[in-house]
Amino acid sequence: MPDSPNLLTLLSEPSGHWQQRPFAWRDGKPLSHAWLAAQVAAWRRLLSTHAGSRFALYTSDAAAFAGILLGAWQAGKTVYLPGDVLPATCANLGALVDGYLGDFPPQYAPLTDAALTAAEAGGAWPAFQALQPDFPGLVIYTSGSTGEPQAVPKFLSQLAAEVATLELLFGDRMGNADIVATVSHQHIYGLLFKVLWPLAAGRAMHARQLDYLEEFQPQPGAKPVVLVSSPAHLKRLPAAFSAGQAAAICTIFSSGGPLPPAVAAAAGQALGSIPVEVYGSSETGGVAWRQRGAGADDSWQVMPAVAWRVVAADDVLEIRSPHLPDAGWHALADQVQAVDRQHFRLKGRVDRIVKVEEKRISLDALERQLTAMAQVADARVLLVEQPESQQRQRIAAFVVLSAAGSDILATHGKLALNRLLREGMAHAVEAIALPRSWRYLDALPVNAQGKTTRADLLALLEPQAGTGLAEAPRKPVERLLEQESHRVLMELTVPADLLYFNGHFEGAPILPGVVQLDWAISYGRRYFALAPQFLGMLGLKFQRVITPGMVVQLELLHDPQKSSLAFRMFSAAGQHASGRVTFGAGHAAS
Repeated sequence: MPDSPNLLTLLSEPSGHWQQRPFAWRDGKPLSHAWLAAQVAAWRRLLSTHAGSRFALYTSDAAAFAGILLGAWQAGKTVYLPGDVLPATCANLGALVDGYLGDFPPQYAPLTDAALTAAEAGGAWPAFQALQPDFPGLVIYTSGSTGEPQAVPKFLSQLAAEVATLELLFGDRMGNADIVATVSHQHIYGLLFKVLWPLAAGRAMHARQLDYLEEFQPQPGAKPVVLVSSPAHLKRLPAAFSAGQAAAICTIFSSGGPLPPAVAAAAGQALGSIPVEVYGSSETGGVAWRQRGAGADDSWQVMPAVAWRVVAADDVLEIRSPHLPDAGWHALADQVQAVDRQHFRLKGRVDRIVKVEEKRISLDALERQLTAMAQVADARVLLVEQPESQQRQRIAAFVVLSAAGSDILATHGKLALNRLLREGMAHAVEAIALPRSWRYLDALPVNAQGKTTRADLLALLEPQAGTGLAEAPRKPVERLLEQESHRVLMELTVPADLLYFNGHFEGAPILPGVVQLDWAISYGRRYFALAPQFLGMLGLKFQRVITPGMVVQLELLHDPQKSSLAFRMFSAAGQHASGRVTFGAGHAAS
């Protein structure tokens, strides 16, 4: 493996043989450390001319991200990392930061490019400074879409300590492998594993994030790669992963939630390596890890230098760690069972922060969003687990309507009211967190003590008398991948028990084209200011069928000048549907 510079001294001596080594790959082409150093110099120069010390950064390209991040640190700027650019996120950031960097919507006037001077392009830039351990270099910013907005500050010493821990634990098994990832570097896990650790250890990262594992295509003769992934992606392994693809992967990491044993085993069989699972949080950094090979139990091994204890009163895990900002004990929101001095088992969470597809979601925050609406008098939400279903998790909402809400329900029906409430939450809630099941009640159920219990609410989701059927979902499981001013890219997972598969067709269900069109228009209205009236469709095509359980991507393009919405649905199998919908203030001509 190449020499491994410390994270804090990275680029402080920009000379030597390392300059020509690739630090990243973009579309199959290498980007050298000299290229990175030039980008850092340009961003340092640009940001040094801007007042303020706090800047928000969002960009999907890991190589560009690294140049901006290191340039901002060299300029003495603290960087805020939001997980998305939803309107509520940007609004919250406005009270915290002095400017925006990267791919924010145009109304925030982001700095998107730092043009190189002739000297910088030629490799002549002033010396970089060693980064100071006590510099508050980073803030992981959690948007209102996953709970109350909260900022988690990180000193550079914390990041450097965690990078050193990861290299100590896993460096030997990785060697000089390149890094590919299905996770975003806008969160602490992706930031560490696909950007900061590779930079410090001299490994090359792949700039483009994989949306699907099928997209990974190793080049002939290329070095082995480390796959940085998550349970959400590893649960959806391709049906046929080629021997060449599997042989190229030497190590797999997974974080964001426990990996089910069957998924870990399937990943090991398909990819040739049992994933290494990492347990931690934005606040704590890494805490423990495990790799469940044949015969291994489900316990977690504590990382080096992490001290831990279990508070006897409620079995809550507390830790002390160099990954934390101070030397005090920090309580996590998890209950654990000690196995021995180095191992514990997770028993469950103790708060109302739940995880859906590895996204942290505050149930309390969802309830506040609902009760702020004029149509809602009171509300409760729950995470419902369905282990027997492909759609294993969903958020269920139990709503007591106001007079205004009752009028809408009586006049327009349940589906219209569901859509209205979902759209009212969408500005502040990520799609994956929007409720999928709705129950409208005269009053919330209470027990003899006046408490509304989880059991009483779950009973309301039982099949309705006389129908023999539980409520079937009408929408896919959604994940926002990219968002620009006039473009959105989403991932849609089609539930196997989707209502519209019933009778279409018996024995060979496929998704009706009219449903695909309805989804495109519905999401278009969520993300763009479309004119109120539907006028017509142009170039509508349905090329490939969509079947139960399929994962597709939906791309939406809004043209305000033509008042149109273009859409296409596609997957690894090819394009499924496409077309353009026109809108206006009046009615379509007859």
